[in-house]
Amino acid sequence: MERKEEILKLIEEGYKTAKELARHFDVSLMTIYRDLKNLEEEGLIIRKHGNVEIRREEEVKENICTVCGKDIDLRLAFIYILRGGKKVHTCCAHCGFILFKNFERERIEIALTRDFITCNPINAFGATYVIGSSASPCCNPSAIAFSERKDAERFSTGFGGLVYSFEEGIEKTKELMKAGKRVDIKIEGGL
Repeated sequence: MERKEEILKLIEEGYKTAKELARHFDVSLMTIYRDLKNLEEEGLIIRKHGNVEIRREEEVKENICTVCGKDIDLRLAFIYILRGGKKVHTCCAHCGFILFKNFERERIEIALTRDFITCNPINAFGATYVIGSSASPCCNPSAIAFSERKDAERFSTGFGGLVYSFEEGIEKTKELMKAGKRVDIKIEGGL
């Protein structure tokens, strides 16, 4: 049995802390923390106040943002699909950028969002984003996705903000947040 599967079984049986699990397997705490992080990313466990618990289906809310807890408007939603089929939802590209740092890139099969103009689903990694515009349909600084760069540039001309790729958008959002721009986030439970 793989260690992660055995960890789930042990948690069901009453193991509550990483320290208990590390002792059981005779491995370092860091090893257990890595396993717990992977299980948490897969949505199988939650960590609360130093304890680990099995995540029950009723606790998984696809209509609530994993990062800020806002209701998700499907026109702005950002979804990571991880290996194994687990979906992680955020309310917008801004929260999707924040969440990206919690994943190892190879664990993500695809990231989806919607084009701001057409509302058609698009690959988030290939999208173009307008960051920091005066239009703020969700979190701040705003990050709005477009399938076509020319549409993003036109939008930027009218509403401000600058045009970036996915990777650049993550960095620019982080930079604006550090610079003290207004930000509406509170990470609930973490990943």
